[in-house]
This record gives sequence, structure tokens and C-alpha cells, in this order.
Amino acid sequence: MRRDSIFYKLFQQSPTLLFELLTNPPINAGEYKFDSVAVKEPKFEIDGVFLPPENTSPGTVYFCVSEACRSMRQVQFQKDQRLYERVFAESWLYFYRNRDRFSDWQIVIIYPSRSIEQSDIYPHRSFLNGGQVHRVYLDELGDIRSLPVWVALMVLTTVEEELAPQEARYLLERSSFEQSETVSRAIMELAITIMVYKFEQLSRTEVELMLGITLKETRVYREIKEEGREEGREQGERSLILRQLTRRVGDLPQDVRDRIDTLSLEQLENLGEALLDFTSMADLQVWLEAVGG
Repeated sequence: MRRDSIFYKLFQQSPTLLFELLTNPPINAGEYKFDSVAVKEPKFEIDGVFLPPENTSPGTVYFCVSEACRSMRQVQFQKDQRLYERVFAESWLYFYRNRDRFSDWQIVIIYPSRSIEQSDIYPHRSFLNGGQVHRVYLDELGDIRSLPVWVALMVLTTVEEELAPQEARYLLERSSFEQSETVSRAIMELAITIMVYKFEQLSRTEVELMLGITLKETRVYREIKEEGREEGREQGERSLILRQLTRRVGDLPQDVRDRIDTLSLEQLENLGEALLDFTSMADLQVWLEAVGG
């Protein structure tokens, strides 16, 4: 089962997300650990594994496979016509090798829609019609705005491009009210990542602008701010502004750089907000003249 980067990050941030997709989740769902495991002879890795707590009696291991993000990255998606064969073989081998640790197994397979599912499922009818294999179709979960926010992020991967920006902005606004600041930032980063996958022609900065995310909210800003604490807050701020300006309006002439070097910390912060609306060097020149830089 190959790692799906977006869903892998989602499950890392919120391991209980998997159980929100199931009708009958385990009573100790909050204690499960999301991890990847390796099986030797033959050698392979299973990335989507939810392990029960080790300090309890043998519990149920959950294997998770997502076909949703893979379809989002491919314009003409081809079904994996051996998905079930691979998933069952790898899961069963891991379960066999760790039989003393687990009392049962469950498999969750996440599809964007039924059309992506493997065509020939007849050989697996006993598993698929039993109670141990759960197939989740994201487009059948309902209105994205009525879903739990972490589930809604999964559904966002399936939303059409023309609707995705407004739904992403809604989720960001909603998470800012419902979640802690730390969780809200994690949701923001994942929403940006999803949109970058959807709009490959746009840079990350352009996606952030599309979602209405200000400079001070972005990961790159926070990272450079951390660097800035080591070299001095003002210098860190100036370095960030110069980088962002270069992305927005192109290479800066030396005289413009010299003028920016004269700005105070407060002016730099104001410029950081203003540059989001710049489309040319002329916009920057007008702003500098207005502040007398």
C-alpha cells in the first residue's frame, strides 16, 4: 500500500479521522496510533496502518488505503485493477506475522467515487460483502459543509476546481472558530497542499492569495520569522519581504532595495500586507513614495 502524501498527513494530524468514516468505530478509537510498518521476506511497507494501544489486550489492526489523492494527481486516472489482490495479500501477511499482537483485522479503502473502484471484484466477494472491509466513497458522504472538518478536508480533494476555492475558504474560516490555533494552522497547511495539487499551474504563494490567506499566516512566513529571531527580528522581516516582493514583481533594482533597507519594522510589516495586492514594480514604487521610503 503506497503512501498517499495528503492523506498520510491528514491521518498524522488526526488519527481518529479514519474512525469518523466508519459506522461502528472501536470504543478506544482515540488511543490508536497511525504508523507505517515493514514486512520482510518479501520486503514491502504498509503505510496506512492504525495500531491499537500496546498496553491493552490484543486489539484490532486497521489497514487504510486511499485512491482519492492518486486520482486527483492524474488527469486521466487508470484504475488499479489489482488493488484488492495487493491489499489483501499484504495485510494478511502482516497480520499473520503479528498474530499474537492482534485479535482481528479491518481494512478501509477510500475512493473519490465508485467509478475508480477495481472492475473485477467477484473473486473478493466474501471479503467485500462481509464486515471486515469498508469501502468509503468520498462523493457520497454528503455536503462538504456539513461534515466534520477533517472529513471535509478529505472530500475537498474531490471537489471540482471551480468550486474548490470557495469550499476551501469556508473550511479555513470554520476551523478558525471551531479549532485551537495550532489545529487551525495544521488544517490551513493541509488545505493549501490540497489546492496546490489541484491547481498545479499556480505557485504556493498564488494559492495562498486565492484562499485569502495573509502573509503572516503562512508557513513560510513563520519559518523565516523563526530564522529572524536568531539574526534579529527586523533583519528577518526584511529578508522575508524582499523574497516575497521578488516573487510578486520580479527582481528588485538596487535602488529599490536600498529604499526598503531604510524602512522601519512597522513599515516593513505594513509592506508585508500591502504586497499581496501588488501586480507590478509600479505598485511597489507607488507604495514606497506614499510612505516616503
